Amino acid sequence: MRMRLPQRRAAETFEFEVGGLRYTATVGRFANGRVAEIFLANHKSGSQTDANARDSAIVASLALQYGVPLDVIRRALLCDARGKAEMPLGQALDQLGGDE
Repeated sequence: MRMRLPQRRAAETFEFEVGGLRYTATVGRFANGRVAEIFLANHKSGSQTDANARDSAIVASLALQYGVPLDVIRRALLCDARGKAEMPLGQALDQLGGDE
């Protein structure tokens, strides 16, 4: 069952760079502090990279709201030989640290 979020909730926003492109991530949490949603945007609004980032964040948010642990999502995403996330969603989740 999907866990719904309250209409008004605290959020944190941070910026990062992947492959020379700038991204902004905004993260909302459930009342217990667990990550509940993530929004991603690329500085090139309307571009394919922006659309890809936004879509990946929507899917991740739905998974989180259906109870998939953040670390399960993080480990399923692309990473390099050193284990570092290669794509915007993975890098944003890595910056959130050891949630869940």
